[in-house]
Amino acid sequence: MVCVRWPPSEGESVSRFVALQTHDVRFPTSRTLDGSDAMNTDPDYSAAYVRLLTDEAGDGGEAAEGHGFVFTIGRGNDVQVAALRALEGHLVGREVEPVLADLGGLWRELVHDSQLRWLGPEKGIMHMAIGAVVNAAWDLRAKREGKPLWRLLASLSPEEIVDLVDFRYLTDALTRQEALDILRAAEPGRADRVARLVDEGYPAYTTTPGWLGYDDEKLARLCREAVADGFTQIKLKVGADLDDDLRRLALAREVCGPDIRIAVDANQRWDVADAVRWIEALRPHDLAWVEEPTSPDDVLGHAAIARAVAPIPVATGEHCASRVMFKQFLQTRALSVLQLDATRVAGVNENVAILLLAAKFGVPVCPHAGGVGLCEAVQHLAMFDYVAVSGTREGRTVEFVDHLHEHFVTPVDVRGGRYYPPETPGAGAEMLSRSILEYSHEA
Repeated sequence: MVCVRWPPSEGESVSRFVALQTHDVRFPTSRTLDGSDAMNTDPDYSAAYVRLLTDEAGDGGEAAEGHGFVFTIGRGNDVQVAALRALEGHLVGREVEPVLADLGGLWRELVHDSQLRWLGPEKGIMHMAIGAVVNAAWDLRAKREGKPLWRLLASLSPEEIVDLVDFRYLTDALTRQEALDILRAAEPGRADRVARLVDEGYPAYTTTPGWLGYDDEKLARLCREAVADGFTQIKLKVGADLDDDLRRLALAREVCGPDIRIAVDANQRWDVADAVRWIEALRPHDLAWVEEPTSPDDVLGHAAIARAVAPIPVATGEHCASRVMFKQFLQTRALSVLQLDATRVAGVNENVAILLLAAKFGVPVCPHAGGVGLCEAVQHLAMFDYVAVSGTREGRTVEFVDHLHEHFVTPVDVRGGRYYPPETPGAGAEMLSRSILEYSHEA
């Protein structure tokens, strides 16, 4: 195992970043309507992919590359790859070790760059590009330390973890001291939780049966397969047509039986009043939660819906642009299931802040993973949360979709409706070279 260290010993060589390579990778999932929902009818699961290269390639020594990506559904890659390229000058030519030793500092440097910040601030295309680069740096650090990302994060002290977080804009909801208290309270049981995670895995639910473009026969078949595979919760896409939603939910409930939880996801389709009316119509089918009922930016709209449809939980987060948005959703009780995403915000550091906010407010985190590579990436955050932050898996589950895992160096291990923790060093984002080559998009 090779650990990050700085400064180097006398006579020790210094490694540098030599390239930030980008790839526009697109998979034609629209052909089978995998990923289809009420708002995204023809998605091609895609990745604006980044490789952070050092000058150690081929020397047989320390890990030479870090990998990250931003998930899109096709043409969004055009602008996302351009944003990634704009970050090249921030890293190429710099010494590797001091960057990896202070990834909280790297996050602040990139996010607080005044000219880049103007494009957000702290949201949108540039913010997600920063997240991909930050995640690539974490991938590189984890590989150099010989640990999967979840183990690396869970091995940090509370003080090291809070140093990753930018508390600007958060202190009215979460202070540094409160974050330290949360992490210190979870310290005593870390080793036991690691052992339990390895033995028992982490709960998963599946969206595989529920894409809106599937016909009833395929929906029923995939529901049966999900139950047979050990999943205790599935999710269906809704929101295009109420009569269709009622028929599909009734079919899913008939196939799955009364003991399987069924969540629904509107993918931002409704106005507030429409959401309340639609959810009330679906209520007899015993909904596990209703996801993204309206605009992902509408905190007060979500809060109004949550009050009107209680006790049905409202879930959201995959399109929340920043930790500040999550803070407001939590403060206003606009969500009761928090669905962070591995590539929507500015990387691991910001997601650590979001996990700490969720712990402060006592809200379960059920990460979004409905996209290429998202299962591989977000499992690390959920497992870190269990080991070192919340200390619980109660009421928590990670989304699983059975698409495109074969393109990753370390595909997820999901068995019996549970994620089993990866042990390969890294953050799980690395694609196979042949897949990058085969599915690279030519403009």
